[in-house]
Amino acid sequence: MSEKELKSLKEYIDEMLGKGFIRSSSSPAGAPVLFAKKKDGTLRLCVDYRALNKITKKNRYPLPLIGTLVDQLRKAKIFTKIDLRAGYNNVRVAQGHEWKTAFRTRYGSFEYLVMPFGLTNAPSAFQFFMNEIFHDMVDVCVVIYLDDILIYSDDEESHVEHVRKVLERLRANQFHVDTVEYLGVIISPLGVSMDPEKVKA
Repeated sequence: MSEKELKSLKEYIDEMLGKGFIRSSSSPAGAPVLFAKKKDGTLRLCVDYRALNKITKKNRYPLPLIGTLVDQLRKAKIFTKIDLRAGYNNVRVAQGHEWKTAFRTRYGSFEYLVMPFGLTNAPSAFQFFMNEIFHDMVDVCVVIYLDDILIYSDDEESHVEHVRKVLERLRANQFHVDTVEYLGVIISPLGVSMDPEKVKA
């Protein structure tokens, strides 16, 4: 690796460790890393998951066709675009499966705790996640392609309401947390327990 790539690698590892997106790994797996140049000339770290992807059972959840999304917008007059920054990083890797995402570097091996780019099922899993969150709004006032959300309306008054609803929905969802209340139980790395509020009742 070049000096510039080593610097980018070290910065990436430090940032991801700091955010809790990766951790040190002793996994028997370990994909290599490489770099792609971004439009602005900076480097993007890429993990080469081709070997893992070859043996992964494919998720066939459909991605929307871009032409269909565009057709949905023909009569709309006002738009708001939301690009979820690092959208995939809002989806937790299933507990016990983190080792499969391991990558090796000269600074050690690491594994993702959140969904990384490069996994064959990542787009389908993320699209499913987004469609579940916005199931009642899709094709009514929202079109979604992965982490790109486009809110559309016929007039300004309804657009303000549509944007408010989308932002509330995003705020109501818990992203990248280690403990969550779900279906009346608390799920955490320690296991599953009853919600104390439900036990009182």
